Amino acid sequence: MKIDSRFLPRPEAESETGARITMTLDGAPFTAQPGDTVAAAVLAHSGDGFRSTAHGTPRAAYCMMGVCFECLLEIDGRANTQGCMTLARDGMVLRRQIGLRTLKGEADA
Repeated sequence: MKIDSRFLPRPEAESETGARITMTLDGAPFTAQPGDTVAAAVLAHSGDGFRSTAHGTPRAAYCMMGVCFECLLEIDGRANTQGCMTLARDGMVLRRQIGLRTLKGEADA
């Protein structure tokens, strides 16, 4: 379900050159401002969760400083990446993570 975001873009960025970068989230393109983190860009774009737990509970960025790990996304094919610690770049491919993830080197069940 798509809901409107409760987060606004940075006001100082709106008055700058108006430059935008384009990324995709689960295959849908969206724009962000240069200098945003991936988490800030996703929050400004969507009110949906970043990932869901094994029980289907949606989770989204909380602390925005790399402590809580609620902003985990698959970024450019790399799972379990903290969106709040990653600067947004043009052309990034983001995917929400659904359920449990295997650890690197762990055999798939």
